[in-house]
Amino acid sequence: MQHVSPVRLPLVTGGKTYHDVTEDVSRHVEAKPNRRWALALTAALLLLGVFFYSVYRTLWYGIGEWGLNKTVGWAWDITNFVWWVGIGHAGTLISAVLLLFRQKWRTSINRAAEAMTIFAVICAAMYPVLHLGRPWLMFWVFPLQNTFGSLWTNFNSPLLWDVFAISTYFTVSLVFWYTGLVPDFATIRDRA
Repeated sequence: MQHVSPVRLPLVTGGKTYHDVTEDVSRHVEAKPNRRWALALTAALLLLGVFFYSVYRTLWYGIGEWGLNKTVGWAWDITNFVWWVGIGHAGTLISAVLLLFRQKWRTSINRAAEAMTIFAVICAAMYPVLHLGRPWLMFWVFPLQNTFGSLWTNFNSPLLWDVFAISTYFTVSLVFWYTGLVPDFATIRDRA
């Protein structure tokens, strides 16, 4: 059964029913991976290997690998941190503008934009951790009481504010992304 609104044009055109749209969307989730998917996965795994090698070099040789040879200041990592945060803001801006203008076709673009925001925030979060020089002591940036006496986290430190900003931004973006995916999860649940 298809309802035709007298006020606005239909969202689904071309003689398709809502069932046809559900079949078109679910086909990609239920189908087996094809050759293009395998090639894309191989390329992604190669780039992931380059990333792990770069992180290994950073951890083994220090942040001088980035061209940082001073004890105060950032180098390549602050540029990348700001760039990834900017990419995350772009995804949030896309979602917000489409929501503010009440675009009915925004759902798939919102999902992609929010996913882009989440991955960008994850990438941005790596740079303050790697900049510490000793990332295995990362817990020192969190405001937790420690066993060293009266030593507490410096709340004026930019690293601590990066932790607060990134964790808040990640949490809010994850909630927006998940909320947009609830109808798709329901469709996949019904078909499982």
